[in-house]
Amino acid sequence: MLEGQSIICFANDWGGDPTSKAHIMRILAKKNRVLWVNSIGMRRPTASRADLKRMITKLRRSLAGWQEVEPNLFVMDPLVIPLPGVALADWLNAKILATSLRRLCRRHGFEQPLLWTFQPHVSRLVGRLQERLVIYHCVDEYSAFSGVPRDVLIRMEQDLIRRAHVVFTSGEKLSEERRSLNPHTYYIPHGVDLAHFARALDPSTEVPADMRGLPHPVIGFFGLLADWVDLELVRMMAAARPDWSVVLIGKATTDLRPLRGLANVHLLGQKPYSTLPCYCRSFDIGMIPFRKNDLTVRANPLKLREYLAAGLPVVSTPLPEVGRCNGLVHLADGAEAFITAIETALGQRSKAMARQRVEAMRAEGWEARVAEMSTIIARHLGGAR
Repeated sequence: MLEGQSIICFANDWGGDPTSKAHIMRILAKKNRVLWVNSIGMRRPTASRADLKRMITKLRRSLAGWQEVEPNLFVMDPLVIPLPGVALADWLNAKILATSLRRLCRRHGFEQPLLWTFQPHVSRLVGRLQERLVIYHCVDEYSAFSGVPRDVLIRMEQDLIRRAHVVFTSGEKLSEERRSLNPHTYYIPHGVDLAHFARALDPSTEVPADMRGLPHPVIGFFGLLADWVDLELVRMMAAARPDWSVVLIGKATTDLRPLRGLANVHLLGQKPYSTLPCYCRSFDIGMIPFRKNDLTVRANPLKLREYLAAGLPVVSTPLPEVGRCNGLVHLADGAEAFITAIETALGQRSKAMARQRVEAMRAEGWEARVAEMSTIIARHLGGAR
């Protein structure tokens, strides 16, 4: 495991449900110092109230400096012009951010840091922070997200890949595509917090109040309800099986109108991460009803391993990374096949099969993933020296 390093991490905004990025940095912060730089944005803000509120919040936080949110883990909000893809804005942002980061690093003793970025558009900062090593950690096909400047983002990511010492990816397809630009590209799948989600099998884990009384079987989903979730598929499934309870947990960033008028669909909103095992305890099936597109065929859904760690049968649309868990998941394309797969999975809810799924995740923990990455980084650090 890495030890005694200073790490500057570029990622999404700190807080909310822990992402893969947060799991990784929390583990590294046990023996290293981590400066987490909140998102510098991949899309231009709109005139919406939500975007305006977010900009004001980020401005207020940026003026407050950095904060130690956990031992050895510090968070700062960068002051940037929110116009990604505009050459002058990108140049100014890089200059301002590099200056402020160098000042912070000098003040707090972050000498020769590792630059570890999950963001694909920070190549202008490479070489400006006296970094020992540049690590690009790709967990999505960022150019496939809605509302981003696609062509500009592709060019910036390709430049970063070429300049990085190490490239990690969470998907095999992501790895294959980036290895042509950088031979030091490694496929490291997502991990799971096994102890947390295995609480779903503990009889003392309490079922949440808003789940009590729902008719079984309960077909459950948790995660962001974004445009890559196939709500039409969910609607057809719920309409065809009105005796099933379909539960969707998570913040919605897409139009949920396709699900209106269905009495057996329950939209419970976002729930704290700490309570997800409680909800899993009431699920009979964990589902991943994603559309198939450029984004999802490269995705490695965190919820896949979290469902399995909770002992749940999993039904998913056929995505390559989900299919790697062969024998533990049911893949189905289209509403009719999805319903049939759920009916098959409902017959696989024994305690023995639940324990089998949990055991399959025992070697998939985040600690093991971070140890694997640490070994690779240590090898490259040796080469750098």
